[in-house]
Amino acid sequence: MTRAEVNDTTCASDVVEIDAPPQVVWDVIADFATYPEWNPFCVAVDGAFTLGEPIVLHTPHPDHEGDLLTQEWISAIEEPFHLQYNTGDSIPGVHAVRDQWIEDLGGGRSSYCTVDVFNGEYAQLAYDLQGQWVTEGFNALAQALKVRAEKRWSQS
Repeated sequence: MTRAEVNDTTCASDVVEIDAPPQVVWDVIADFATYPEWNPFCVAVDGAFTLGEPIVLHTPHPDHEGDLLTQEWISAIEEPFHLQYNTGDSIPGVHAVRDQWIEDLGGGRSSYCTVDVFNGEYAQLAYDLQGQWVTEGFNALAQALKVRAEKRWSQS
């Protein structure tokens, strides 16, 4: 699987270096059940960690009461380096592809970033309305993932 082609309606986290090997970082990302314990951006996932299966992402949005729910499908699982979701046709006029990348830096260290590319008739509108919030959420997730993976690695 390849990266979605970045465009002017792309949200991305900062690249975060993590003092834990890729498999440890992957294990945290792949454990949907523990998201409420550590993930400030996606506080819950309904569905199985299975290629092609639908999942519902629960994300608290500051402008909405309760969580914003997004139906997506897992479109790539390349353990321990790449996880991809996409919205399919669940959002009329917008198709989003989200890639989460883990890179092996050697010496038991990794880097992590996540990128969400919006395409479709309403991609620019979606980006204008949600882009800053998504980017901030991705950065919060990346930092929380760093803390979680480093703690897990130090306790192993």
